[in-house]
Amino acid sequence: MTDAAALPPGAPSPDARRRAWIAFGVCTALLLAVYWQILHYMVLHWQQVEDYNHGFLVAPLALYFAVERRPRLARAKLDGSWLGLVPLALGVVSLAVGRLGVELTTMRSGFVLSLMGLVLLLLGRQAFRILAFPLFFLFLMVPLPQSLVNVVAFPLQLVAAKTAVASMHMLGIPVLLEGNIIHLAHTDLFVEQACSGLRSLTALITVGVLFAYFFRRTLGERAILVASTIPIAIVVNAFRVALTGILAHYVGREAATGAMHDIQGVVTYVIALGILFVEASVLSRLWPLLPGRLRRVLA
Repeated sequence: MTDAAALPPGAPSPDARRRAWIAFGVCTALLLAVYWQILHYMVLHWQQVEDYNHGFLVAPLALYFAVERRPRLARAKLDGSWLGLVPLALGVVSLAVGRLGVELTTMRSGFVLSLMGLVLLLLGRQAFRILAFPLFFLFLMVPLPQSLVNVVAFPLQLVAAKTAVASMHMLGIPVLLEGNIIHLAHTDLFVEQACSGLRSLTALITVGVLFAYFFRRTLGERAILVASTIPIAIVVNAFRVALTGILAHYVGREAATGAMHDIQGVVTYVIALGILFVEASVLSRLWPLLPGRLRRVLA
């Protein structure tokens, strides 16, 4: 139990704090009941679509980040803010619009928005600031809308295919590119949506956020690391497609399917993680060399 003397001046009594937490717990349970079916199908989505397998890690990690902040929450002033009605209303609107338009991403995002609204409405601005990172982290568990995936994936497929063909030309391998189809001497490779790199991109962004949170202290360093996961994922995926094409030329079409193809995916993902670690190491050395005023602005 929190000692009343340790609370900030003007803070509610321990009983008032207890009532605030009970109210938040009850409202969160009701929110889960309302969204239960939506969340259930989102978990099935994680299970069935490999692009979003990382979703199983997001919610437990967000809970861990929240529990980790218990000492700060114990000292925070719990004074509910009416500003919480804004994200709560956005959550309700997202749920309604998603229901009408059968748009799953909108409904799923509505759960996170509503949860944010409850924190702000019942626990107050200090508690919201403390819990902001785990709350926003929850958005990473929401699968992208298929309409957006279709728009983003095809250009990424073309980038991967063009990079692969350019690499093979440099090695003297006869190859012809037609859209997202790579014609080799003895076989053809179709750069499918799964080869667009979107899968590694979503997973690498999540890993980048976690890495930045645990190992970098300033906001500037964290932002650079997370932002860099996008070009890293695109470049590494292009390398993977090029490697597949080269192996298909020398080994045969079996290099583009089955266990060999899966091994290539693991290897290239490890390369992406390695690049991220190297970047973090270089950044930690260069950061102290920045002008003090610039470091304070980015802190």
